[in-house]
Amino acid sequence: MPELPEVEVVRRGLARWVRGRTITAVDVLDARSIRRHGLGTEDFIGNLEHATVMDVVRRGKFLWMPLAMDTLGSVDSTLPKVALMAHLGMSGQLLMQDPHVPDEKHLKVRICLSPVDGMPEQLRFVDQRIFGGLFVTSLVPTSDGGPGGLGETPLPEIAEEASHIARDPLDPCFSFDTFYRKVKSRKTGLKRALLDQSVISGIGNIYADEALWRARLHYARPTDTLRRRDAARLVQAAQEVMNAALAAGGTSFDSLYVNVNGDSGYFARSLNAYGRAGELCSRCEAAGLQSIIKREQFMNRSSYTCPVCQPRPRNGRW
Repeated sequence: MPELPEVEVVRRGLARWVRGRTITAVDVLDARSIRRHGLGTEDFIGNLEHATVMDVVRRGKFLWMPLAMDTLGSVDSTLPKVALMAHLGMSGQLLMQDPHVPDEKHLKVRICLSPVDGMPEQLRFVDQRIFGGLFVTSLVPTSDGGPGGLGETPLPEIAEEASHIARDPLDPCFSFDTFYRKVKSRKTGLKRALLDQSVISGIGNIYADEALWRARLHYARPTDTLRRRDAARLVQAAQEVMNAALAAGGTSFDSLYVNVNGDSGYFARSLNAYGRAGELCSRCEAAGLQSIIKREQFMNRSSYTCPVCQPRPRNGRW
């Protein structure tokens, strides 16, 4: 499933192509991909046609496009009240295409945009496994008065479905003190806390393992024993690994994750822990040590650690 860097790559691409453009037509080819829009296909289309995309915003792995309605030929200048929410799921793709490009095999929704010279005119939602989808949602005020998420025009509004999640490590309004307080109040393992979107958002299995490796912390470290300096090192590691992933276009293990131009990301080549079971730990090898990355079962998935530079804590219970 795409994590924060992959969704941010998509957000940046969409912001370039769709911001300020008006939706002229919508085709729903598979209603299963708008099943989260409870009022049905006609209402979904009615909310989108003639609306102008004001921005593309992300918090954690949540992505939404605030909409302003075209009223009698002019865009309503008040704050947007609704947004088009995109959930990529396991295989969702948002692709910018020209009308002459043949439909993709798993095309689910086609959104036509007002023409602009040199820009593709269609936003297509493609989803092979149909775990993702699109829906229109309400925008609500943020609880802290800050921007809802990372966007081109910060507004103190957030998509209702994302309002319960914490800020992510790349959010300019991210608060380390808030994160540390939440972590210390938990009695769980460190990786479980990282995957808890109410503690810190946007981190999934891949980047949790990479951040923990960079910070030299074991995933089973009890959160109530975490020292402030260790937590600060972990947040910095998460920020570093996510920024590095962004520079590489994200992590692609197959053709299911691509950016809005259909290109894959290449950060998989730079992973130090995730998926490296049986390989030498690069940090230990550089120090003249022969330590092998270990894979362990964790929450119906896997965790990858170095047993030398990420030793399991004696009281690790998770």
